[in-house]
Amino acid sequence: MKKITAVVRSEKLEPLKEALFAAEVSGMTISQVNGCGSQHGWTEYYRGTEVLLNMVPKVKFDIIVDDEAVDSLVEVILATARTGSVGDGKIFITPVEEVIRIRTGERGEEAL
Repeated sequence: MKKITAVVRSEKLEPLKEALFAAEVSGMTISQVNGCGSQHGWTEYYRGTEVLLNMVPKVKFDIIVDDEAVDSLVEVILATARTGSVGDGKIFITPVEEVIRIRTGERGEEAL
């Protein structure tokens, strides 16, 4: 099993959620997050004073899937979230050792 974490633009929340459900993802965790990367934020003015805002709002998707599903879901995320501009986000893929469903005690792929 693998964990796919995708950090994407906030405006991609609904389109990506719909695309993942269309790709038959059984569940996901979505979080509103702030971060910075290549964008390094932007400058705004507050009461006449220049303020550097270097934390950019993003949306983070966490999805646990079978190893075989990783490549196809990465393609779905890329196709949906990519705008071609700086700040499109990142995808991280990490191994998952165990999954346990709290309600039933099921383990492994049955718990997904």
